[in-house]
Amino acid sequence: MNVPNPSYHAPVLLRECLDAMQLSTGGVFVDVTFGGGGHSAHILSEMAANGHLYSFDQDDDAEKNAQQAPFAGHAGFHFVKANFRYLKRMLRSEGVRPGTVKAILADLGVSSYQLDTPERGFSYRFDAALDMRMNTTDGDSAADVLNTYSAERLQEVFGTLGEVRNARTLALACVSARGIIPFQTTGDLVRLCEKHVFGERWRYLSQVFQALRMEVNDELGALSDFMSQSHEMLAPGGRMVVITYHSIEDRVVKNHLKTGNAEGTVDKDFFGNITRPWTLVNKKPTEPTDAEIKINGRARSAKLRVAEKNIVNESA
Repeated sequence: MNVPNPSYHAPVLLRECLDAMQLSTGGVFVDVTFGGGGHSAHILSEMAANGHLYSFDQDDDAEKNAQQAPFAGHAGFHFVKANFRYLKRMLRSEGVRPGTVKAILADLGVSSYQLDTPERGFSYRFDAALDMRMNTTDGDSAADVLNTYSAERLQEVFGTLGEVRNARTLALACVSARGIIPFQTTGDLVRLCEKHVFGERWRYLSQVFQALRMEVNDELGALSDFMSQSHEMLAPGGRMVVITYHSIEDRVVKNHLKTGNAEGTVDKDFFGNITRPWTLVNKKPTEPTDAEIKINGRARSAKLRVAEKNIVNESA
């Protein structure tokens, strides 16, 4: 299979995702995290001749990948340059009606390519502009967040999105440091963090950078919007296929598949019957094999959840 940029992000749990999507049935399929086209290329090769694949990504580099083989000129492929939180709006603009999509795939998180490209500012391994925006033309950068948020708000970001154990200490340190010299580069942040490391250095820095990236891109808000719209766009019995990489986003996905909302709040009808929007295909998330992890170390924390949209909400 010819993937335009195999270094962008090796497709994780590839066989498991393709099998879960039931591609041989034909119809409309969606990959909301196109990236380097790893999953999408294989979807195209296995879906029925009458199938149509809509692939989403807001990244300029991903758009360039979509203009190469095997995507360029493929009658069944449609690239949509947009954040997946606009799934319903963008699919409807393409003529796809709610309740008609056969399967939706989401491979969440940041790509290997984005982590390994210094100028994107996603990684603590490089000294570069402190950006972290998935869409580099829109919104505030990570530097803007660090230079403008209050200590209380920074504490919430670090504690909630990064699970940083000394979030308050780090937040106060950020406010103090920016009063002398505003944050500009990843190196500025790393040097400050190294004065307050709690536990292993690499884990601490990963948690801090994850928290900022998720805040800059409103990842949890986008994920919740996407999950709700996915249920509406899928056909009855359609499949939701989601790969998560850390407990925070996995909790949102798990709650949506269990209750239909990010908070996990159970919805009941007038008679007290529980509304169940989804039926889980795999009761426990599927994880990569040791063999896959050996080949692709970044697959280590991946969890695959698969669910079907209920035809009629079931009652307990």
